[in-house]
Amino acid sequence: MNSKAIWGQALSKQISRYKVVIYDCDGVILDSIESNYIFYNRVMEFLGRDPLDREDLKARQVLHTYSFNNVMEYFFGRDVRRDDAFAFAKTIHYQDLMPFMRMEDGFVEALDQLKGNTSLAICTNRATSMEMIIEDFGLSGYFECVMTASQVVNPKPHPEPLLKVLDYFGVAPAEALFIGDGEVDMQSAKAAGVPFISYKSDLPALARIKHHAEIVRHVFP
Repeated sequence: MNSKAIWGQALSKQISRYKVVIYDCDGVILDSIESNYIFYNRVMEFLGRDPLDREDLKARQVLHTYSFNNVMEYFFGRDVRRDDAFAFAKTIHYQDLMPFMRMEDGFVEALDQLKGNTSLAICTNRATSMEMIIEDFGLSGYFECVMTASQVVNPKPHPEPLLKVLDYFGVAPAEALFIGDGEVDMQSAKAAGVPFISYKSDLPALARIKHHAEIVRHVFP
C-alpha cells in the first residue's frame, strides 16, 4: 500500500469535531462572481441601464451573497420598471451562465477526506439552480442536505436556513461548522450559534482559510 493510501486510511479513522460541515455555495464551492455580473448586467441591458460598476464593492457584495429577491430589490426596487426587471431575470437560464463558473481548487479533495467522517450540507442563498450545479460539477452523492433560499421564508443573513439544516440532522449548533465567505454567512452563523470559518475573506471567524485543504485540520482533532 502506498503512503497516500495509508494516510487516507488513517484519516478515515479519525473522529470529527463536528457532526455536520456546512458549505455556502458562491465564493466557497464556486468562483461564480463573473456569472453573477453577467446575469445582472443582462437585466441592466434589458432595461437600458448602464452596466454595473465593478469598482462598487457594496454592489459586488450584494450580487454575490444575497438571495435573488434581495439582490433584485437592491438594484431595481425603486425602478419604475421593477416588475419588468423581475420578469426578464426569470427568463435567464442557468445553462447560459455555467461556462462562467469555476469550482474552487481543492474542494472535491476536501469533500473526499470529510465524507464518511462527518455529514455534509450546503446552505446557500441560491434558489433554483443548486440541483443543476451539483449535477453539472460532479457533486452528486456528497451532500445529505441542500438548503436553498427557495426553502425558507427568511434567507441569510437570517439564521433560518442554518437552523433548518441543524433540524434536518438533529444536531445542536455547536455540533455543526459553517464555511462561508460573506457577511451574510457570518451573520447567519452568529445568529444560529454555529461556529463559522471564513473562506478567502477577513471576516471575524473561528478561523480564516485560503484553501479547502485547510479545513481538514479544523474538523479533525
